[in-house]
Amino acid sequence: MSTQSTQREAQQDRIFTVPNSLSLARLVGVPLFLWLVLVEADWWALGLLVFAGLSDWLDGKLARVLNQTSKLGAMLDPAADRLYILATLVGLTIRDIIPLWLVVLLVARELAIVPIAPIVRRLGYSGTLPVHFIGKAGTLCLLYAFPLLLLGDHDGTAATVAKVIGWSFAIWGAGLYWWAAVLYWEQTRQLVVAARGAPPPPVPDPDPEGEQEGAETPR
Repeated sequence: MSTQSTQREAQQDRIFTVPNSLSLARLVGVPLFLWLVLVEADWWALGLLVFAGLSDWLDGKLARVLNQTSKLGAMLDPAADRLYILATLVGLTIRDIIPLWLVVLLVARELAIVPIAPIVRRLGYSGTLPVHFIGKAGTLCLLYAFPLLLLGDHDGTAATVAKVIGWSFAIWGAGLYWWAAVLYWEQTRQLVVAARGAPPPPVPDPDPEGEQEGAETPR
């Protein structure tokens, strides 16, 4: 194994990096955010959600600028997004701000992509697929939608406008979320076909400008 390859693997195994610290901070904030939503401390909850959104953008930028991409970061980044979406779904459903059908739609999407990782591992890959731009866009739409829907639960013109815009983001986000699932399954199908006739090629990255490189499970 070459020295350059060894150094690259060592970099990928790093734990204590600036991007990973931001991702961990986002994860720690998930239960606090859910509690703030349930006690109807909406402005504090919104502030925490804004921090989560900014840190989500920032940790990917810093990972590339500081050359601090890592395997841990690749898992923490999408995990934090999923947990914030789940916490928001739970909180807003309990408060009757969003209907149950939206929760079922988004949870069903997550369940639909669960088999992808074991299939890819069985083909001899590392069990990862690159984060697709469509999936990232869907996640961002949902992260925009939920705080706006939370604002829309109040009175006044601003709340009404926030509710309309929030539902627009929610509908687009759900659609992109499912579109990404279809793309991930198509990519998996192509890998299966390729594996039948040739040694496994490198997994192409459909989004070279994405956040952390190669998430454990796609978004």
